[in-house]
Amino acid sequence: MFEAPGVMGQPYTLGVWVAQPGREDEFAAAWKELAEWTTREVAGTASAKLLRDVADPRRFVTIGPWESLEAIDAWRALPGFAERVAAIRAILERFEPITLELIAEVG
Repeated sequence: MFEAPGVMGQPYTLGVWVAQPGREDEFAAAWKELAEWTTREVAGTASAKLLRDVADPRRFVTIGPWESLEAIDAWRALPGFAERVAAIRAILERFEPITLELIAEVG
């Protein structure tokens, strides 16, 4: 699927998270709570995935599709979002949030 120039493909959020040593399980539990809260409270998303790097078990990648960029903005503006993300950041060494658009899909 290729979109015409200027036409936005489906948006996704992606995060690259690196937990502090020994806090990997704590991170996974906190992220799951954030994701469950998100699916309950926010229209525009229905799923999210938490992936762990097999070569570096402290590094995680998260990805989830959204209906629109406006839904992502609304999620990030909700009361409760900043507190949950701050609690997660406290157990991380690094975090890189990324907003993406779908350009092509095979299969």
